Amino acid sequence: MSVITLFSGIFCNEEAIVRDVVDSTGHRLITDDMVIAGASELSGIKESKIKKAFSSKTSVFNKFTHEKECSIAYLRLALARMLDHESIIVSGYSGLLIPETISHVLRVCLIAETAFRLALAKKERQLSENEATRVISLEDHDRSVWTDTLFSIKDPWDSTLYDIVLPMGKTGPGKAGALIEENLLKEAVRRTDDSKAAVNDFLLVANTEVALVNAGHNVAVQAKKGAVVLTINKQVLMLSRLEDELKSIAGKVAGVVSVDTRVGQTYHQSHIYRKHDFEVPSKVLLVDDEREFVQTLSERLQMRDMGSAVAYDGKSALDLVRDDEPEVMIIDLKMPGIDGMEILKEVKQTRPEIEVIVLTGHGSEKDRKKCMDLGAFAYMQKPVDINLLSETLKKAHEKFKAGE
Repeated sequence: MSVITLFSGIFCNEEAIVRDVVDSTGHRLITDDMVIAGASELSGIKESKIKKAFSSKTSVFNKFTHEKECSIAYLRLALARMLDHESIIVSGYSGLLIPETISHVLRVCLIAETAFRLALAKKERQLSENEATRVISLEDHDRSVWTDTLFSIKDPWDSTLYDIVLPMGKTGPGKAGALIEENLLKEAVRRTDDSKAAVNDFLLVANTEVALVNAGHNVAVQAKKGAVVLTINKQVLMLSRLEDELKSIAGKVAGVVSVDTRVGQTYHQSHIYRKHDFEVPSKVLLVDDEREFVQTLSERLQMRDMGSAVAYDGKSALDLVRDDEPEVMIIDLKMPGIDGMEILKEVKQTRPEIEVIVLTGHGSEKDRKKCMDLGAFAYMQKPVDINLLSETLKKAHEKFKAGE
């Protein structure tokens, strides 16, 4: 039988429809949580981190780490392995990862007018209208960023992404289930030899993507009967060298017969291709209220291929610690509001694995001792030699990695 993917707006009766279709067809249900668990098992990355790939909020460090792209690659691989099962329904974000070339997939979207969704939110969760509006808006934004990431389409309900779009304000769960089952029988979504071959191509794409991201690369991958095409979408100084490296990595993937490279439509825009180097710090958070100093320091670290982000006050720094999970921090002591000592204390209480380097122009020997007692990795004075700071950062990063 065919595969069903079901992508839905929140408060559109998705769960009831999924239950109805599973009961009626006997399809095995694949949820986002199941795909995330599979991706986590394959990659060794925590499920909580992989789940962030579905969020509209991208880490400030992502341009250095490619964490989102890495998570998506492993999600593809986990899902591609699940497509061997004859009859499945993939409910959630994951189904949109299945390429159009796999024709035996019935792609379904559930959406409804805002008034219907607000009423259902009040009934199901007892939310006020303001609360329901906020939840719907946030969830829709996540879905918009997801379709934009995958297809450069910001409207998650764009009909070109689906075979059928069901208006749930006008269609009850029972009728919606019946319509899905009716379309499932159509010749257009029957399994064929070509569509089965496309599943194998999808698996090869996923395996190739994983091999590339594990080597620090982020390029688009296509495959057909073992012939792999890699598309480079960002400018690079030595294109031929990059092409040779990509071909060498992809050529070693089981099932790859040939590898070709090309530049994409966005190659000549201002974006610069950046390979992730796993050996250097790429999630460094700089915290200092001296804006010119800290911005210059960030630029100097990036010139050394170290990924850094900047916070100008203690509250912003702690928010970034919570949301973006830096590996190493460089903090000043004297700042208005939450000062560096308080940041150090809070970080070491809540995220002790983060290594913290204190860099200050106002500290004393007493401050140095207190910082080290609180768990600081190093205590340094301004002005600092950039080479010495770089070496200290690398050592802190090595300690962080050793403790993972």
